[in-house]
Amino acid sequence: MSIQWYPGHMNAARKKAAEQMENTDLVIEVLDARLPEASCNPMVEELRLFRQRPCLKILNKVDLADPEATKAWSAFYDAQEGVTAYPMTTKKPADVARIPDLCQSLAPHRGVPTKPLRIMIMGIPNVGKSTLMNALLKKKVAKVGDEPAVTKMQQKLYLGKNTILVDTPGMLWPKIAMASDGMMLAASHAIGSNALIEEEVAVFLAEVLLERYPQLLTARYGLKLDGIDAIGVIEGVAARRGFRQKGGDLDFEKASHTFLQDYRSGALGRISLETPETRAARLMQHEAEMAAKAAKAAAAAAEKAERNARGKRGT
Repeated sequence: MSIQWYPGHMNAARKKAAEQMENTDLVIEVLDARLPEASCNPMVEELRLFRQRPCLKILNKVDLADPEATKAWSAFYDAQEGVTAYPMTTKKPADVARIPDLCQSLAPHRGVPTKPLRIMIMGIPNVGKSTLMNALLKKKVAKVGDEPAVTKMQQKLYLGKNTILVDTPGMLWPKIAMASDGMMLAASHAIGSNALIEEEVAVFLAEVLLERYPQLLTARYGLKLDGIDAIGVIEGVAARRGFRQKGGDLDFEKASHTFLQDYRSGALGRISLETPETRAARLMQHEAEMAAKAAKAAAAAAEKAERNARGKRGT
């Protein structure tokens, strides 16, 4: 399943953000620490790099992510020019309190009465951007909800006398190139439920956990993993939880929903769906697949052209 989700308000939000970027000194991009690159909007990179704006990449929900993977991602982003990584959770006020100083260090020429520091906060849906805004300002200024894309309007707010915050709606991008990115985003609840099939997303997540965190499956569900596949994991969840349909068949749909909820809430443990290494491998695989597809299309076009040429010669 290729997952795509780009509601109309996101296109309007993208245009508004492009206009605002010219008058922005710094971008805060909120990422999901469990899938930093999959949750990194390429449109945000395009906009900020065009204007040459520095970026504080917040790896949010770090309390749900694998600590070792988070260390690797921090080093990955810190190595990029004009970028600082900050692993944190909005659940800790001390983590939130460090953000203004980090922003000031990235734009030291701003933050005075004559030149206020202008910050745009960006990110995909449901990464905790609105919760971060509320925590930074110590009051409820952004609507928070469990469903993605709760924020739909841009708003300008003041953090102290000399810092302006511009909050933007959560934005995805028009086409998610890699199917695995769509699945990771869906598993982490960044995509509306109307654009996905939970059972397929749960099977994808089970495949990742079987490969990288099998011990967490055993600890949470008491599963014996010898010879089990991803579908078997979901069936095991259904059997352990007593999820059955009328007639006694396992309720795969309910088990899939529970499995995804256990991941999203952290009940399964601290899990990262990608590392810099797995990301690089997926990119190489994707590029190889695209090259093979292009070669196949070119061969088909050449064959068609040859058939047409033979037809013309025959007449």
